[in-house]
Amino acid sequence: MTQIRKCIIPAAWFGTRFLPATKAQPKEMLPIVDKPVIQYLVEEAVAAGITDIIIVTGRGKRSIEDHFDVSYELEQTLVEKWKIKELAEVEKVSHLARIAYVRQPIPRGDGDALLRAHALIGDEPCLVLFGDDLIKWERGWAEQLIEAFAKYKSPIIAVERVTDKRVSSYGIIESAKSEWTLHTVAKFLEKPKPSETQSRLGVIGKYIITPEVFDYLEQGWSLASKDGEIRLADAFERMVRDGKKVYWLEMEWDRYDTGDKFGFLKANIDYALDREDLRPQLIEFLKKKVSEL
Repeated sequence: MTQIRKCIIPAAWFGTRFLPATKAQPKEMLPIVDKPVIQYLVEEAVAAGITDIIIVTGRGKRSIEDHFDVSYELEQTLVEKWKIKELAEVEKVSHLARIAYVRQPIPRGDGDALLRAHALIGDEPCLVLFGDDLIKWERGWAEQLIEAFAKYKSPIIAVERVTDKRVSSYGIIESAKSEWTLHTVAKFLEKPKPSETQSRLGVIGKYIITPEVFDYLEQGWSLASKDGEIRLADAFERMVRDGKKVYWLEMEWDRYDTGDKFGFLKANIDYALDREDLRPQLIEFLKKKVSEL
Protein backbone atom coordinates (compact mmCIF):
# COMPACT_ATOMS: atom_id res chain seq x y z
CA MET A 1 0.00 0.00 0.00
CA THR A 2 2.88 2.37 -0.70
CA GLN A 3 2.20 3.23 -4.32
CA ILE A 4 -0.97 3.89 -6.25
CA ARG A 5 -0.81 2.84 -9.89
CA LYS A 6 -4.47 2.13 -10.68
CA CYS A 7 -7.47 4.39 -11.18
CA ILE A 8 -11.20 3.77 -11.60
CA ILE A 9 -13.27 6.19 -13.67
CA PRO A 10 -17.02 5.47 -13.34
CA ALA A 11 -18.72 6.49 -16.58
CA ALA A 12 -21.91 4.45 -16.75
CA TRP A 13 -24.66 7.00 -16.11
CA PHE A 14 -27.07 8.55 -18.58
CA GLY A 15 -26.24 12.26 -18.31
CA THR A 16 -29.88 13.31 -18.23
CA ARG A 17 -29.02 16.94 -17.48
CA PHE A 18 -27.67 17.23 -21.03
CA LEU A 19 -30.53 15.64 -22.94
CA PRO A 20 -31.08 15.52 -25.85
CA ALA A 21 -27.32 15.81 -26.54
CA THR A 22 -26.64 12.70 -24.44
CA LYS A 23 -29.42 10.59 -25.96
CA ALA A 24 -26.94 8.90 -28.31
CA GLN A 25 -23.53 9.90 -26.95
CA PRO A 26 -21.98 9.64 -23.47
CA LYS A 27 -21.84 12.84 -21.44
CA GLU A 28 -18.19 11.98 -20.76
CA MET A 29 -17.50 12.44 -24.48
CA LEU A 30 -18.85 15.99 -24.61
CA PRO A 31 -15.92 18.20 -25.62
CA ILE A 32 -14.21 20.93 -23.67
CA VAL A 33 -13.08 22.90 -26.74
CA ASP A 34 -11.74 19.94 -28.77
CA LYS A 35 -11.05 17.28 -26.15
CA PRO A 36 -13.68 15.09 -24.42
CA VAL A 37 -14.14 15.46 -20.68
CA ILE A 38 -13.02 11.92 -19.96
CA GLN A 39 -9.67 12.47 -21.68
CA TYR A 40 -8.89 15.29 -19.25
CA LEU A 41 -9.50 12.85 -16.39
CA VAL A 42 -7.27 10.19 -17.91
CA GLU A 43 -4.52 12.77 -18.42
CA GLU A 44 -4.89 13.97 -14.82
CA ALA A 45 -4.48 10.39 -13.60
CA VAL A 46 -1.47 9.72 -15.82
CA ALA A 47 0.21 12.95 -14.69
CA ALA A 48 -0.12 11.67 -11.10
CA GLY A 49 1.75 8.44 -11.91
CA ILE A 50 -1.19 6.18 -12.76
CA THR A 51 -0.38 3.43 -15.27
CA ASP A 52 -3.59 1.36 -15.30
CA ILE A 53 -7.10 2.78 -15.67
CA ILE A 54 -10.40 0.92 -15.41
CA ILE A 55 -13.34 2.74 -16.94
CA VAL A 56 -16.77 1.52 -15.84
CA THR A 57 -19.19 1.93 -18.73
CA GLY A 58 -22.75 1.00 -19.58
CA ARG A 59 -24.93 0.60 -22.64
CA GLY A 60 -24.44 3.30 -25.24
CA LYS A 61 -20.89 4.11 -24.08
CA ARG A 62 -18.96 2.33 -26.84
CA SER A 63 -17.57 5.62 -28.18
CA ILE A 64 -15.44 5.94 -25.00
CA GLU A 65 -13.65 2.70 -25.88
CA ASP A 66 -13.27 3.77 -29.51
CA HIS A 67 -11.80 7.11 -28.45
CA PHE A 68 -8.90 5.53 -26.55
CA ASP A 69 -8.36 2.77 -29.09
CA VAL A 70 -6.00 2.89 -32.08
CA SER A 71 -7.76 4.25 -35.19
CA TYR A 72 -5.73 2.84 -38.07
CA GLU A 73 -7.88 4.28 -40.86
CA LEU A 74 -7.84 7.79 -39.39
CA GLU A 75 -4.11 7.70 -38.66
CA GLN A 76 -3.33 6.47 -42.17
CA THR A 77 -5.45 9.25 -43.67
CA LEU A 78 -3.61 11.85 -41.61
CA VAL A 79 -0.27 10.41 -42.77
CA GLU A 80 -1.33 10.59 -46.41
CA LYS A 81 -2.47 14.19 -45.98
CA TRP A 82 0.72 15.17 -44.10
CA LYS A 83 -1.27 16.36 -41.10
CA ILE A 84 1.55 15.66 -38.68
CA LYS A 85 0.27 17.75 -35.76
CA GLU A 86 -3.16 16.12 -35.86
CA LEU A 87 -1.58 12.67 -36.18
CA ALA A 88 0.52 13.24 -33.06
CA GLU A 89 -2.58 14.23 -31.07
CA VAL A 90 -4.52 11.17 -32.22
CA GLU A 91 -1.65 8.77 -31.50
CA LYS A 92 -1.13 10.28 -28.06
CA VAL A 93 -4.69 9.42 -27.02
CA SER A 94 -4.27 5.69 -27.63
CA HIS A 95 -0.99 5.52 -25.69
CA LEU A 96 -1.88 7.44 -22.52
CA ALA A 97 -2.19 4.39 -20.25
CA ARG A 98 -3.26 0.77 -20.10
CA ILE A 99 -7.04 1.07 -20.14
CA ALA A 100 -9.52 -1.71 -19.39
CA TYR A 101 -13.31 -1.57 -19.44
CA VAL A 102 -16.03 -3.21 -17.37
CA ARG A 103 -19.78 -2.80 -17.68
CA GLN A 104 -22.35 -1.78 -15.11
CA PRO A 105 -25.51 -3.32 -16.57
CA ILE A 106 -27.95 -1.53 -14.24
CA PRO A 107 -27.32 1.92 -12.68
CA ARG A 108 -27.28 0.85 -9.02
CA GLY A 109 -25.07 3.60 -7.63
CA ASP A 110 -21.42 4.62 -7.63
CA GLY A 111 -20.55 1.94 -5.06
CA ASP A 112 -21.86 -0.77 -7.36
CA ALA A 113 -19.86 0.74 -10.23
CA LEU A 114 -16.68 0.54 -8.18
CA LEU A 115 -17.37 -3.07 -7.28
CA ARG A 116 -17.51 -3.91 -10.99
CA ALA A 117 -13.85 -2.88 -11.20
CA HIS A 118 -12.75 -4.59 -7.99
CA ALA A 119 -11.36 -7.71 -9.64
CA LEU A 120 -9.03 -5.59 -11.78
CA ILE A 121 -7.85 -3.53 -8.80
CA GLY A 122 -7.11 -6.49 -6.56
CA ASP A 123 -5.82 -5.91 -3.05
CA GLU A 124 -4.46 -2.44 -3.75
CA PRO A 125 -5.42 1.15 -2.97
CA CYS A 126 -6.56 3.11 -5.99
CA LEU A 127 -7.54 6.53 -7.25
CA VAL A 128 -11.17 7.22 -8.18
CA LEU A 129 -12.07 10.07 -10.54
CA PHE A 130 -15.68 10.81 -11.43
CA GLY A 131 -16.46 12.29 -14.82
CA ASP A 132 -17.98 15.62 -13.81
CA ASP A 133 -15.04 17.26 -12.05
CA LEU A 134 -12.31 19.00 -14.01
CA ILE A 135 -9.58 21.14 -12.55
CA LYS A 136 -7.28 23.66 -14.18
CA TRP A 137 -4.04 24.08 -12.32
CA GLU A 138 -0.42 23.05 -12.76
CA ARG A 139 -0.70 20.37 -10.05
CA GLY A 140 -3.67 18.10 -10.46
CA TRP A 141 -5.84 17.13 -7.52
CA ALA A 142 -5.12 13.47 -8.22
CA GLU A 143 -1.44 14.12 -7.59
CA GLN A 144 -2.21 15.90 -4.33
CA LEU A 145 -4.43 13.06 -3.10
CA ILE A 146 -1.79 10.44 -3.93
CA GLU A 147 0.86 12.51 -2.18
CA ALA A 148 -1.32 12.74 0.95
CA PHE A 149 -2.06 9.00 0.86
CA ALA A 150 1.66 8.23 0.93
CA LYS A 151 1.74 9.74 4.42
CA TYR A 152 -1.50 8.42 5.96
CA LYS A 153 -2.31 5.16 4.10
CA SER A 154 -6.07 5.67 4.61
CA PRO A 155 -9.01 6.61 2.39
CA ILE A 156 -9.03 10.29 1.39
CA ILE A 157 -11.91 12.38 0.10
CA ALA A 158 -11.46 15.58 -1.90
CA VAL A 159 -13.71 18.42 -0.76
CA GLU A 160 -14.30 22.08 -1.51
CA ARG A 161 -16.10 24.74 0.48
CA VAL A 162 -19.55 25.47 -0.90
CA THR A 163 -21.97 28.33 -0.38
CA ASP A 164 -25.14 28.04 1.68
CA LYS A 165 -27.21 27.82 -1.50
CA ARG A 166 -25.22 24.85 -2.77
CA VAL A 167 -25.20 22.75 0.41
CA SER A 168 -28.31 20.77 -0.54
CA SER A 169 -26.71 19.79 -3.86
CA TYR A 170 -23.71 18.07 -2.28
CA GLY A 171 -22.74 15.31 0.03
CA ILE A 172 -21.46 17.21 3.08
CA ILE A 173 -18.92 15.99 5.61
CA GLU A 174 -18.49 17.19 9.15
CA SER A 175 -14.93 17.24 10.34
CA ALA A 176 -13.14 15.91 13.39
CA LYS A 177 -9.56 16.70 14.36
CA SER A 178 -6.92 17.98 11.95
CA GLU A 179 -3.63 16.35 11.06
CA TRP A 180 -1.23 18.27 8.83
CA THR A 181 -3.38 19.60 5.95
CA LEU A 182 -5.58 16.52 6.25
CA HIS A 183 -8.57 16.20 8.53
CA THR A 184 -10.49 13.16 9.72
CA VAL A 185 -14.14 12.74 8.85
CA ALA A 186 -16.66 12.72 11.69
CA LYS A 187 -19.94 12.39 9.80
CA PHE A 188 -21.46 12.22 6.32
CA LEU A 189 -24.65 14.03 5.34
CA GLU A 190 -26.33 13.36 2.00
CA LYS A 191 -27.54 16.66 0.48
CA PRO A 192 -28.67 18.23 3.77
CA LYS A 193 -30.48 21.52 4.16
CA PRO A 194 -28.16 24.41 5.15
CA SER A 195 -29.92 24.56 8.53
CA GLU A 196 -29.10 20.91 9.27
CA THR A 197 -25.33 21.39 9.51
CA GLN A 198 -22.76 24.10 10.06
CA SER A 199 -20.32 22.38 7.71
CA ARG A 200 -19.86 23.68 4.19
CA LEU A 201 -17.44 20.98 3.09
CA GLY A 202 -18.84 19.57 -0.14
CA VAL A 203 -17.61 16.24 -1.43
CA ILE A 204 -16.36 16.26 -5.02
CA GLY A 205 -15.64 13.37 -7.34
CA LYS A 206 -12.03 12.55 -6.47
CA TYR A 207 -11.00 9.95 -3.91
CA ILE A 208 -8.35 7.52 -2.76
CA ILE A 209 -9.93 4.24 -1.67
CA THR A 210 -8.28 1.28 0.02
CA PRO A 211 -9.07 -2.46 -0.02
CA GLU A 212 -11.01 -1.93 3.19
CA VAL A 213 -13.46 0.34 1.34
CA PHE A 214 -14.15 -2.50 -1.08
CA ASP A 215 -14.76 -4.77 1.91
CA TYR A 216 -17.51 -2.44 3.08
CA LEU A 217 -18.96 -2.11 -0.42
CA GLU A 218 -18.99 -5.90 -0.71
CA GLN A 219 -21.58 -5.96 2.07
CA GLY A 220 -23.91 -5.09 -0.77
CA TRP A 221 -27.57 -4.75 0.12
CA SER A 222 -26.83 -4.15 3.78
CA LEU A 223 -25.35 -0.83 2.63
CA ALA A 224 -27.94 -0.14 -0.06
CA SER A 225 -29.97 3.05 0.21
CA LYS A 226 -33.75 3.19 0.18
CA ASP A 227 -33.69 3.54 -3.62
CA GLY A 228 -31.69 0.32 -3.93
CA GLU A 229 -28.40 1.97 -4.83
CA ILE A 230 -25.04 1.12 -3.29
CA ARG A 231 -23.16 4.35 -2.62
CA LEU A 232 -19.56 5.02 -1.77
CA ALA A 233 -20.68 7.61 0.79
CA ASP A 234 -22.58 4.91 2.70
CA ALA A 235 -19.43 2.76 2.89
CA PHE A 236 -17.46 5.72 4.22
CA GLU A 237 -20.20 6.47 6.74
CA ARG A 238 -20.13 2.88 8.01
CA MET A 239 -16.34 2.96 8.27
CA VAL A 240 -16.44 6.15 10.35
CA ARG A 241 -19.05 4.63 12.67
CA ASP A 242 -16.80 1.59 13.09
CA GLY A 243 -13.93 3.81 14.19
CA LYS A 244 -11.95 3.60 10.94
CA LYS A 245 -10.04 6.65 9.81
CA VAL A 246 -11.25 8.44 6.70
CA TYR A 247 -9.58 11.71 5.80
CA TRP A 248 -10.66 14.71 3.80
CA LEU A 249 -8.42 17.10 1.91
CA GLU A 250 -9.62 20.53 0.90
CA MET A 251 -9.03 21.42 -2.73
CA GLU A 252 -8.54 24.90 -4.09
CA TRP A 253 -8.07 26.59 -7.44
CA ASP A 254 -10.38 26.32 -10.45
CA ARG A 255 -12.85 23.44 -10.53
CA TYR A 256 -15.53 22.92 -13.15
CA ASP A 257 -18.62 20.78 -12.69
CA THR A 258 -19.01 19.64 -16.28
CA GLY A 259 -22.13 17.69 -15.37
CA ASP A 260 -23.86 21.05 -14.96
CA LYS A 261 -24.70 23.10 -18.05
CA PHE A 262 -23.32 26.35 -16.69
CA GLY A 263 -20.22 24.61 -15.36
CA PHE A 264 -19.72 23.02 -18.77
CA LEU A 265 -19.96 26.42 -20.48
CA LYS A 266 -17.52 27.99 -18.01
CA ALA A 267 -15.01 25.21 -18.63
CA ASN A 268 -15.22 25.68 -22.38
CA ILE A 269 -14.68 29.42 -22.10
CA ASP A 270 -11.79 29.19 -19.64
CA TYR A 271 -10.00 26.41 -21.49
CA ALA A 272 -10.45 28.26 -24.79
CA LEU A 273 -8.97 31.41 -23.25
CA ASP A 274 -5.83 29.39 -22.48
CA ARG A 275 -5.41 28.57 -26.17
CA GLU A 276 -3.23 30.92 -28.19
CA ASP A 277 -5.11 29.98 -31.36
CA LEU A 278 -8.49 30.89 -29.84
CA ARG A 279 -7.86 33.51 -27.16
CA PRO A 280 -7.74 36.72 -29.31
CA GLN A 281 -10.90 35.89 -31.24
CA LEU A 282 -12.78 34.74 -28.16
CA ILE A 283 -11.90 37.86 -26.17
CA GLU A 284 -13.06 40.06 -29.03
CA PHE A 285 -16.29 38.09 -29.34
CA LEU A 286 -17.02 38.20 -25.60
CA LYS A 287 -16.34 41.93 -25.38
CA LYS A 288 -18.73 42.56 -28.24
CA LYS A 289 -21.45 40.39 -26.72
CA VAL A 290 -21.12 41.98 -23.28
CA SER A 291 -21.29 45.49 -24.78
CA GLU A 292 -24.55 44.55 -26.51
CA LEU A 293 -26.26 43.49 -23.28
